Order: sequence, then structure tokens, then C-alpha cells
Amino acid sequence: MKKTTYKGKPKTDLVKALYEQREILSKFRFGAAGSKTRNVKEGQAARKEIARIMTELNANK
Repeated sequence: MKKTTYKGKPKTDLVKALYEQREILSKFRFGAAGSKTRNVKEGQAARKEIARIMTELNANK
């Protein structure tokens, strides 16, 4: 997953991206419950993307 820059994007796009990343993270968490082998880096990447988006949202306040 490539690192995306969120600087300069409008708030509506950031909120939409945040919603999408949270969906990805929830699917990862609940999908991992029944599976023995999961790529842990997917969850880490999703959490980092959420943190980047939240940082940019809070900086725009």
C-alpha cells in the first residue's frame, strides 16, 4: 500500500478517506478472527493511514 499525502485536501475528502480506512481496518480485525494466517502489515498500514488522516483533520481545525 502506497503512502498517500493528505495535505491540502478538502475536509469532505478526508472524512470519506477516514471512513474507508476504518472499514478496511474493521474487515481486517473481524476477518482475522477465523483465520490462522493473516498479513499483520495490512492492519498496521490501515492504522497508520487513519493516523495520518486524523492528524490532517486536527491540523485544519
